[in-house]
Amino acid sequence: MQDKKEKRYRRHKHVRAKIKGNSKVPRLCVFRSNKHVYAQIIDDEKGHIFVSASDLELKNKKNSRVPKELKAKVAVAYMVGQLVAQKANEKKIKKVVFDRGGYKYHGRVKALAEGARSGGLDF
Repeated sequence: MQDKKEKRYRRHKHVRAKIKGNSKVPRLCVFRSNKHVYAQIIDDEKGHIFVSASDLELKNKKNSRVPKELKAKVAVAYMVGQLVAQKANEKKIKKVVFDRGGYKYHGRVKALAEGARSGGLDF
């Protein structure tokens, strides 16, 4: 029987077979661990990372505008999505392809995507 990590890698390979980022429409990649959540905007053709953000960068996790119905980790993921969108707007990146990284589109991954959309990214 495969463990969780191997299953996620297998799902991620299926996702990455369909999704490619380029300089015009880069890829928004999500990684989540038990404690943290990370996001990167990547150009796969050149192997270049345009923007990266994580919850470690957030100075005031509790004093931010987040919908109140979100839980703590989900709220932090929402703020990371807003942060990556803000950084992308500074680099004049408007449209991205979303790479969920083999995770289900649920919980923290979904909150990060919604935060990025509310920050101005299109995908």
